[in-house]
Amino acid sequence: MDCNKVGELIRSLRREKGLTQKQLADKMNISDKTISKWERGMGCPDVSLLQELSQLLEVNIEKILLGDLAPNDADGGNMKKMKFYVCPTCGNILTATGSGETSCCGRKLTALVAHPADELHQLTVAKVENDRYLTWDHPMKKDHFISFVAWVTYDRVLLIKLYPEQNPEVRLPIMGKGVLYFYCSQHGLWMNKDLC
Repeated sequence: MDCNKVGELIRSLRREKGLTQKQLADKMNISDKTISKWERGMGCPDVSLLQELSQLLEVNIEKILLGDLAPNDADGGNMKKMKFYVCPTCGNILTATGSGETSCCGRKLTALVAHPADELHQLTVAKVENDRYLTWDHPMKKDHFISFVAWVTYDRVLLIKLYPEQNPEVRLPIMGKGVLYFYCSQHGLWMNKDLC
């Protein structure tokens, strides 16, 4: 751990939050001399203080330890670059259009890799009025089910969360060409491309 880099980051984040050294120190119940010492690279925060410092400065502990907040490359928010993440602990669904660190329940998550739909993981799409009516022949049991369906176009995403024992059907409004993603709780992420 490079205390100079850590100190520079702490100073930068403290100023970004509009806090003086004394205000940050008071929030952490430590002396402002301690904050000054960190910011001058004369020492690094004690491990017992990292979680509170992380919360106050709104930055990951790992980034504090690295002393670096390298920004992501701008992606213009193109929804076709959508990445899906599913927490293996709680089943939470997270999405992102750019790179970044995504975590849930204390675990770092990696983006799911979508596979082309196969015989076992296939959704049937029919047009009903102004909607796409999706059905599938897939278990919807507690230990094996389609967890979500997402329609992704260049400028929007419609994500529908599904639950075990729910009917295997969904209606999506027609929103132009896009990619249909669906997630099987046992076999991962699947997709159908360019449905109209």
